[in-house]
Amino acid sequence: MQQLTAIPPVDRPRPGSGAMFDSIAGRYDLLNRILSLGLDRRWRARAVAAVTGPGSRVLDLATGTADLAIEVLRQHADATVVGIDPSPRMLAEGERKVSAAGLASRIELRPGRAEELPFDDDSFDAAAIAWGIRNVADRPAALAEMARVVRPGGKIAILEGSEPRSGLLAPFARFYLHHVVPRLGAWLSKERAYRYLQTSIEAFPPPPEFAEIMERAGLEVTEIRDVSFGVGCLFLARPAEKQEVPR
Repeated sequence: MQQLTAIPPVDRPRPGSGAMFDSIAGRYDLLNRILSLGLDRRWRARAVAAVTGPGSRVLDLATGTADLAIEVLRQHADATVVGIDPSPRMLAEGERKVSAAGLASRIELRPGRAEELPFDDDSFDAAAIAWGIRNVADRPAALAEMARVVRPGGKIAILEGSEPRSGLLAPFARFYLHHVVPRLGAWLSKERAYRYLQTSIEAFPPPPEFAEIMERAGLEVTEIRDVSFGVGCLFLARPAEKQEVPR
């Protein structure tokens, strides 16, 4: 496995940056379980099931502590996964979990940014990003990169938190997101990172608007699924058919 290069700490990491996630890497999994009421595993499994199959070569963007990468291997033992993330400490946690699961021969983790993927065109059968696209500084560039590296006919899953806007339980879900998540997260982690979680979800485009951004970046959106009463959204897509440039 590739050795991870540490980066020097910064005093005020940009919200959503790799440096910000470095600060909570050791508690990230526990916080996710508590703050999602244990539902994050179910959401992640649905995303994986929607885009992967036996023998798939999968790209896991913003892999974090490698939960999605490990889920791919739970569902398809003969698959292979490459996970990238800008946070060295999150990747170190992921390396530990991958090794403990005996999956180091099938999961490769490396530092990287979604906007600049170091892979050839059509390198993967599928790509997925879970709770990461809202942290990407240049989302259209990252979406275009996914369209580039996934082969024609391949599948792409984007799982992201969303602001519940309608439905009987929407007011309760909004209260949980706006008031419980940032306070509980800050108390458990002793960090301000989970205040960012609430504000970044609130600021994320509504599903129809984000689907349009995906389409403009070269993806064909095939389905949009609400998860858990609208507190999450699963976007399913594939690379749009590439137009030949006239000579």
